[in-house]
Amino acid sequence: MNEVVGHHDILLVTLDTLRHDVAVELAAEGRIPNLARHLPGGRWEKRHAPGSFTYASHQAIFAGFLPTPAEPGPHPRLFAASFAGSETTADGTFVYDTPDFVSGLAQVGYHTVCIGGVGFFNQQGPLGTVLPGLFHEAHWEREFGVTSPHSFENQVARAEQVVAQLPVDRRLFLFVNVSALHQPNWFHLPGATREAGDTRETHAAALEYVDRHIGRLFSAASLRRRCFAIVCSDHGTAYGDDGYTGHRLGHESVWTVPYAHFFLDPAGTDLSETDLAEAVR
Repeated sequence: MNEVVGHHDILLVTLDTLRHDVAVELAAEGRIPNLARHLPGGRWEKRHAPGSFTYASHQAIFAGFLPTPAEPGPHPRLFAASFAGSETTADGTFVYDTPDFVSGLAQVGYHTVCIGGVGFFNQQGPLGTVLPGLFHEAHWEREFGVTSPHSFENQVARAEQVVAQLPVDRRLFLFVNVSALHQPNWFHLPGATREAGDTRETHAAALEYVDRHIGRLFSAASLRRRCFAIVCSDHGTAYGDDGYTGHRLGHESVWTVPYAHFFLDPAGTDLSETDLAEAVR
C-alpha cells in the first residue's frame, strides 16, 4: 500500500449485507460478468467479517480491519494505525497516526468522499452522522437508500459528479456503501411481491442489478488515473438458515463474506467513447 498511497486514487465499495455463498454462485454461473472480470482469477476470496452488522463492521473497516482471510494467520493488513505490538502491520502496510485510515489518507493529501446507502450513513440523526463524519464530503439521499429500486444507479450518478468536479491533481479516496443487497430487496426479482418478502433468490437478483451498473462506477473511479479498488461485503445475512433470519447474530451466513482487491486502469475501459465524453463533461 505504500506504493499505492500518494500515487493512485482509491475506491472502497462495501456491498452491504452480501452473502459469500450467493456471491460465489453468481460468479461461477456467469451472472455477474462486470464484477467477475475484475476478480483475481474470476473468483471471490472467502473472508470473515469484522462485525455482524453495518455500524460495527464499518467502524472496524475504517480503523484498518478489513475482512480477514478465512484461514489461519496472521494476515498482514493494507491499512493500520500506528500501534505498538501489532502483529498484522507489515512492511507494505500504510501506517497512519490517526484513529482511522480515512483521516490518515486525508493527512497525505487525499480528498475523502462518502456516498452512503443504508441508514447508518443517512445523516438524519446523531448516529447517522458518525461514519459520514469521517469524510471531507458525505452524500446521502433517500434515493440512495434501501427502499429505492434504483438506489445503486443513483449512487453511481453521484460518484460521477464527484469525480467530474474534483481537480485532476487532487488524489481521491471514494467510499460507496451499496444498499441494494440489504432488505428489502424483493423488488429486484421479476415476479416477486412485497407480501412474499425477501429471499435468497431476491438477494441474488439484487447482486445482478448491482453488477449491471458497477462498470460505470469503476470507470468513474479510474477516469483520472490508476485506481486501487477494494470490493467486499461488510457482513452477510440469514434467510432462514438454521432458523435464523437477518444479521447482528453469530451465524456462518453472516460472518462469511466475499472480498476482492484489484487495480483499475485509467481511460474509462468500462465506458464507450460517448459515455466517457458525457462523464467528463
